Amino acid sequence: MNETNMTSIEGRVVEEQVQLTLVELCQACSAEQEHVLTWVFEGVLEPVGDSPQDWTFSGESLRRARLALRLSRDLEINPPGVALALDLLDEIAALRARMQRTGVR
Repeated sequence: MNETNMTSIEGRVVEEQVQLTLVELCQACSAEQEHVLTWVFEGVLEPVGDSPQDWTFSGESLRRARLALRLSRDLEINPPGVALALDLLDEIAALRARMQRTGVR
């Protein structure tokens, strides 16, 4: 008789639970504070709070900030272009999810 060892793994979706300050977000994505402030102004990131000192960012903001940094550094896209590119990528992801739900390939 074979014995099967089973291992249970428990995890959390970081994007749903993490709250980062402006300084923590900058450290986590290796971006300068000036870049993050510009991305907030352009609508790339949506912090919660009244002022930069009070802002908190979600894990989704961390993902977007990392992508924004790659777009601006690697492709030399300016901040409005980064905002547009991220909006288009979000739209593509939503359309793909919709197609998958409806069974369209």
